[in-house]
Amino acid sequence: MPSVRSATIVGAGIAGLTAALALARRGIACHVLEQAPALEEVGAGLQLSPNASRILADLGLLEALGARWSEPDHILLSSGRTLAPLASVPAGAFARKRWGAPYGVLPRAALQAVLLEAVHREPLATLTTGRRIDTVEAALAAAPADLVIAADGVWSALRKDVPGALPARYSGTIAWRFLVPCAAAPSVLDPRAVTAFLGPRAHLVAYPLAGAQAFNIVALHAHGQAPAAGWSRSGDAAARSRLLDAFSGWHADLRRLLAEARDPLMWPLFECPDGAWTDGGKVVLIGDAAHAMTPFAAQGAAMAIEDAALLANRLARASGTGPALRQFETSRRERVGRVRSRGAFNRFAYHARGPVALGRDLVLSLRGPESLAGDLDWLYGYRTPD
Repeated sequence: MPSVRSATIVGAGIAGLTAALALARRGIACHVLEQAPALEEVGAGLQLSPNASRILADLGLLEALGARWSEPDHILLSSGRTLAPLASVPAGAFARKRWGAPYGVLPRAALQAVLLEAVHREPLATLTTGRRIDTVEAALAAAPADLVIAADGVWSALRKDVPGALPARYSGTIAWRFLVPCAAAPSVLDPRAVTAFLGPRAHLVAYPLAGAQAFNIVALHAHGQAPAAGWSRSGDAAARSRLLDAFSGWHADLRRLLAEARDPLMWPLFECPDGAWTDGGKVVLIGDAAHAMTPFAAQGAAMAIEDAALLANRLARASGTGPALRQFETSRRERVGRVRSRGAFNRFAYHARGPVALGRDLVLSLRGPESLAGDLDWLYGYRTPD
């Protein structure tokens, strides 16, 4: 019998819905409280690396996801100035064979829909929308339970109820997101790859979204002035000018892509410092509420999914709630810390300039695809401990 028999989950994003499903499969009843009146997409697309898709496969969701995603053949690094290829990591069938699970890209809304459908089918999981929760006490008043799981994102309202938890801070990077219909996409965009174009203090990621018949474009650049917190907003003329300035000197096709973007959304990137994630008894933070990170390793969604799986395992097996939460935090902190370090390295490498960029390109030219894939075994080959 699990030490926790019921949980109230605040937030119905990827972290909250995955946690509800994983906990219910372990015999723990869950009630999800979501402030939005209806679940809507935040962010156009996402990448699901094998460490995340393996967990979703274990939850029985791979067939539903496979109908909504595409599996790129390669993950490419290319020069933003010349379009010259710099490095390639094989994905597709290679990912399934090497890491035992697929690498997929899909609209964020599609993943949320698959998770939501599975939660609705689960007898031990329920969902209430249109219910804003700002405190642990309010969560327990709305849905009494043994434990409150705060999955309410980077600007978590419940974070303040965890002693030692730290508020989100601006990362110094802006991301712009928009879609380009496949029929109108320039030939520099590879429909069978996730491509990261690299340049000084900026990079651009492009990959196809099967369901949308469009390329998801994310353009990231350094921007020192901290904007107001928020998921996204339409950038004004001055912000669009700064975007183009950040990509000055890039290949004309990529500059044109940015200049002609229709309704791009500006997304200031915030992250959470390494504070506490649990009070050791009645509340635990997961996903972005605990450890929001910049997308330089493309692991935000994956870390939320890993959190949900490990938390369910720990709660189902531990003799008490306190030990389960401490074990969860200790294990996840080590893993998330390593992923953060990888993201910091990628940011340095992707945005390098001058001699550092030349050195990066030389090193990459000496590495074969299988060698580069081996560097990712620790990340993509991760399996949730029992």
